[in-house]
Amino acid sequence: MLGRSPSTISQELRRNTHPKGYASTSSRVCAQQRRRHGRAPGQLHQEGILFALVRHLLSDERWSPEQIPLTLAAIHPKGHEYRVSHETIYHCIYAQPVGELKRELVAALRHAHNKRVPRSKGKDRRGQIADMVSIHLRPPDIKERQFPGHWEGDLVKGAGSASAEGTLVERTSRLLILVKLAYAQPASAASVLQCFTDKLLGIAAPMCLSMTYDQGRDMAMHKELSLRTGMAVYFCDPHSPWQRGSNENTNGLVRQYLPKGTVDLDKKMDTEFL
Repeated sequence: MLGRSPSTISQELRRNTHPKGYASTSSRVCAQQRRRHGRAPGQLHQEGILFALVRHLLSDERWSPEQIPLTLAAIHPKGHEYRVSHETIYHCIYAQPVGELKRELVAALRHAHNKRVPRSKGKDRRGQIADMVSIHLRPPDIKERQFPGHWEGDLVKGAGSASAEGTLVERTSRLLILVKLAYAQPASAASVLQCFTDKLLGIAAPMCLSMTYDQGRDMAMHKELSLRTGMAVYFCDPHSPWQRGSNENTNGLVRQYLPKGTVDLDKKMDTEFL
C-alpha cells in the first residue's frame, strides 16, 4: 500500500519502534535527532558560544565582520575553534538566520544591505567625468600603503541631499578628516571643489600627494582641484567600493553618528564630533 520495499519498512520499524509499538510522531522526532547528531554543526551555529560572541560584537560593539576575525586571531592560536573568517560571518548573516535575528544582524553591518552585493564591475549609467585617471594607473606604492600622504575621499549625504559632509581618510595612518560643506547646494561639484581645496591647503604639502575617489559627479572638477592643491586624483571602477576600502569602512563608522535620513548634517556633526 505504501509503495515501498519490504526492507525499507523493516528498517523503519527496527529503528523507531518503541515498547508500546510504532508511532509516526515519535518516529519523526527520533529521525530528526539522529539527523542533527549525525552531522557536525556549523562553525557559527546559533546555539554555539562563538555565534553569541560574534552577535555581541556585531550588534552591541558595532564591529565589522572584518574586525572580528583579526581580533580573534590575535587572541587564539591557529586552528582554535574560536577562530573564524569574515566570509563565514557573512555567510552566517545572510544564509542561516531568519526573521528578527537576521534583521538585527543585517542592521549591524556598515551598509545594511539585505543581500550581498557581488564584486562584479557594473556598467555606470551616469554621465562620465571628463579626463578621469583610472585607479589602475595609480603607482604601486600607493596601493601598498608604503608612504603617507595618499587619501581616499567621499561624501556622506543627509536627507534629500540637502546637506552633506566630506570624508578624507589617509590610507596609511587611517586618519579621518571631516569636511563641512556649508553651501546652498553642498553636494555640487563647485561646493566640493571649494571646501575640499580649503581643507587640503591646510595640510602640509608632503602629506597631500594623491586622492582616490569614486565616479560621483561631485568630483567633476577634479582637474581644478589638482591645480589648486597639487594632488593627483584617481577614480575607482564603477560600483567598486572595495577599491576605497578604508574610506568606505570609515563612512560606516561615521554613519553611526550621522545616520541616513538626518536632515541637517552640519548641526548634527557639531553636536556629535565637536
